[in-house]
Amino acid sequence: MRYAAEHKQNTRTKVLQVAAKAIRADGPDRIGVAAVMAEAGLTHGGFYAHFRSKDELVTAAIEQMFHEARARLQHETKGRGPAEGLAAYVDFYLSKKHRDARASGCPMAAMASDLPRLSEASRSQFADGTRSLVTALGDMLTALGHGDAIAEVRSMMAELVGALSLARIEPDAKRSNAILADSRRLIKQRLGLETSA
Repeated sequence: MRYAAEHKQNTRTKVLQVAAKAIRADGPDRIGVAAVMAEAGLTHGGFYAHFRSKDELVTAAIEQMFHEARARLQHETKGRGPAEGLAAYVDFYLSKKHRDARASGCPMAAMASDLPRLSEASRSQFADGTRSLVTALGDMLTALGHGDAIAEVRSMMAELVGALSLARIEPDAKRSNAILADSRRLIKQRLGLETSA
């Protein structure tokens, strides 16, 4: 039975969504092709119709993760001005819900420590995805009159990723929540967003 190109693309997207979730939850080294395919409702044999290797799957899944991250950024900022949109994104990123959603959260927080062990193609895809988020956030800061918007966004992203990672590590819920709240407040204060949230 022959399937339309659209069916093949939909199947590939489904596999990538499952792989992206598994990689964020367990890391790229701990996922298995057979398990990803089974979770997607497909046979292991069908894998090679979409990918040449596990490394290629990981690289494509990283692209999928950043596609999802950009969609989340758009969701948080839609219909809002730059200040309100940035404040909403900071609030989302440093929320308890995002902290607790390891399998669907930010790829930067989920994968940063894995990157040195990944293929050059995966690292390059990750860098491209990071740059796309930095550019989108930088455009908002530029609209607010920030002169060195890209440098400010890189600094903001480093704090967002770091604070989220520290909050996930902290076993005490009260201290974990405080890490999120303090960073939310200080980032918005530093960027002049504190009255916009």
